[in-house]
Amino acid sequence: MIKGLSITPPVLGRISIGRVIERNGKRLPEKDDQFTITSQIQTKEGWLPHPLDEALRKNNPNGKLRSIPITLLFNDPDLNLRAEYSMFDRTTGRPMCVGNGETCRRVTSSGVQALPCPSPDNCETGQGGACKPYGRLNVKIGEDDELGTFVFRTTGYNSIRTLAARLQYFKAISGDMLACLPLELRLRGKSTTQSRGTPIYYADITLREGMTIEQALLQARQTHAERQALAYDQQALDAVARAGFGNGAFEDDPDEALDVMEEFYPDRPAETAKPVQTPSLNAKLERIAAEAEVASV
Repeated sequence: MIKGLSITPPVLGRISIGRVIERNGKRLPEKDDQFTITSQIQTKEGWLPHPLDEALRKNNPNGKLRSIPITLLFNDPDLNLRAEYSMFDRTTGRPMCVGNGETCRRVTSSGVQALPCPSPDNCETGQGGACKPYGRLNVKIGEDDELGTFVFRTTGYNSIRTLAARLQYFKAISGDMLACLPLELRLRGKSTTQSRGTPIYYADITLREGMTIEQALLQARQTHAERQALAYDQQALDAVARAGFGNGAFEDDPDEALDVMEEFYPDRPAETAKPVQTPSLNAKLERIAAEAEVASV
């Protein structure tokens, strides 16, 4: 395995709430009250819809996709949902600092260093909204690809907090069979004082619609038993994934820069958003070497 390169789950597409539009020379998020499932191909008109998007919409009378049947790849909640305080370079989309509120990995003039992480409110480097919570949830949709996932990226407190709680709870009540549970990614809305009565939408994970907890647990046990009979090693899969995530200092790479910038800095000028600078080969090798040095400490 190449040291310094984070190995992440294979991604087949993206899940988002709303879309990004261009207005007055800026790329701005357009709020929506539904999910959109897209492929990983983007044109001038935006991200191309994934075939699953249309297929799932047919099951909804109003055509709005507000729930998606999913399963999870891992039993460990922290492997399905990675949430950290993050700061990215506004020009290149490269990660500059990633922390958990105690320690962080930060790009400095001396390379990537391990430093204390005081959280965004108390960090001079991350002031002004440069650093914020960043969550990435990988889920499986359908049965076409056993290891392929769709990724939902968010910087919203409500989504991150709710998803983290649900995953921990479902892991506990299922007896560590989180990857066998029939689940659903659901869109929820609420109004707050800060939103001034305007609904804000966030992601939640529930049991499949119409299923009781008893039915869901029974199906999880059956799935678990079938996998054991086929020598499907969930523990080994989680272990390999954990090692892959830990192989690099940062999870996001330059190829995902546009996704990151749209989520983190949606108000940036469009002309700086499109031609994201890709580091040279030497720069990539230097970065990998620096990350490997930190990872080995």
